[in-house]
Amino acid sequence: MTHLFLDITSATIDWSRAQFALTAIYHWLFVPLTLGLALIMGIAETCYYRTQKSFWKDVARFWQKLFGINFAMGVATGIILEFEFGTNWSNYSWFVGDIFGAPLAIEGILAFFMESTFVAVMFFGWNKVSRGFHLASTWLTGLGATISAWWILVANSWMQYPVGQAFNPDTMRFEMTSFLDVALSPFAIDKFCHTVTSSWIVGAAFVVAVSSWYLLKKRETELAKASIKIGACVGLVAALLAAMTGDNSAYKVAQVQPMKLAAMEALYNGGNNESLTAIAAVNPFSQPDFEQEKEPALRIGIPNMLSLLATRTMDGYVPGVNDILKGYSKLDGTSEPSAQEKIARGKQAIVALQKYRKAIQSRALHDKDLPVEAKAQLPILKENMRYFGYGYIKDAKDLVPSIPVCFYAFRIMVGLGCLFILFFAISLFLVYKKEIANYRWLLLAAMAMIPLAYLASESGWIVAEIGRQPWTIQDLLPVSAAVSDIEPASVATTFFIFLALFTTMLAVEINIMVKQIKKGPEYGKA
Repeated sequence: MTHLFLDITSATIDWSRAQFALTAIYHWLFVPLTLGLALIMGIAETCYYRTQKSFWKDVARFWQKLFGINFAMGVATGIILEFEFGTNWSNYSWFVGDIFGAPLAIEGILAFFMESTFVAVMFFGWNKVSRGFHLASTWLTGLGATISAWWILVANSWMQYPVGQAFNPDTMRFEMTSFLDVALSPFAIDKFCHTVTSSWIVGAAFVVAVSSWYLLKKRETELAKASIKIGACVGLVAALLAAMTGDNSAYKVAQVQPMKLAAMEALYNGGNNESLTAIAAVNPFSQPDFEQEKEPALRIGIPNMLSLLATRTMDGYVPGVNDILKGYSKLDGTSEPSAQEKIARGKQAIVALQKYRKAIQSRALHDKDLPVEAKAQLPILKENMRYFGYGYIKDAKDLVPSIPVCFYAFRIMVGLGCLFILFFAISLFLVYKKEIANYRWLLLAAMAMIPLAYLASESGWIVAEIGRQPWTIQDLLPVSAAVSDIEPASVATTFFIFLALFTTMLAVEINIMVKQIKKGPEYGKA
């Protein structure tokens, strides 16, 4: 792959992607449980503060211990993930570091510092500070974790929908023009709300599952039933909110990432009055021939629902893969250029930048005015800069993400989301109206919800990240142009080191968690 400045092999690109995906997947095993347990332990301690019953203190302390184990592992993987931007993705960091680095810096300085401070009070401040201050510390620990997630998701959302920046040809970097546009992007707000509510589902499923195990073992029954009440309430509310925020996120995707939506739906040819695909036989092992196929085999759709989701009208126009590649007209009357035109304009931007840089370098040492050739290239660069990334695309088909992965991952996420709504509703009914301990099938099902919750959560991220390929930054920088110029063997070596390290960390965490759960709460301990 030939770059503007570098020649980087495909092996380096593939190994860098694999390493980052590995780290991100392992990191996301810890984050949602942290966010979910933070809410539940806060509710439990609030019950203790209001009732002054030692029982609720024991409940809060028990879930706080499990929170602490998971929190430590999440921090370790998160730090490695952030360092990889500098090691494996240095071109990306150099190109947009002024923008991307700001929310990550705030996350490290403000949110993580906040978490670290109050988590110490939460664990070691029992009977050393007032009940009110300790309660505040518990909630602030959870709030710090949530704020941390906010800034990370702001950074990720900017990659999906870049706003609030301008390109400086003199520094050859994108520079931030509006911090508020970046921090309060509608895409970021929807993504944050959906991600946090889905994390609450993971935490709720974990709490209900552990409590169900206690009921199966006929121990800690009071704690188990109280925890199921909290966990199922949180889970049901979170599942309903996740459905609502997911709908908003999908609408935003339709506006700014139409190719991702087309891949999610395996929509090859769009149109008005588009139906939402319920089921279809998409080959999971290869990219479909979207140019020749009209639609996937055995497709069953819900009439007009895709148009409603994407445009908020029953008859709205939704472009398919072929429409996006060939060019189409938007709802506001503007035309979206074809992929070939975007590629051509992207190459114009790259050539203009090269000529500008050459002219600047050739000017006299004390000449403060721009050379004529440099001035001539600025309008060309400005006009075509929004398509800059397309200049690195060799084949228009490379602009289509993996349709099978996006299609099935999206349906796994949505299907499991509906299952969680049903599961938490049934759990709430039985724990309040019946003797839940008598329903062994539900208790066994509850333990299966932990891996299913993680599967749904990871599937959501797979849709978000695979769905925007080949872009690191939507339309501005493809993955192939963002990597560091390093030997593939070096990246491969660290990949396997991280694989062994993260797997060991996960095994250690599960072992510690299981031991702590088997040990159970420590009643009456100060």
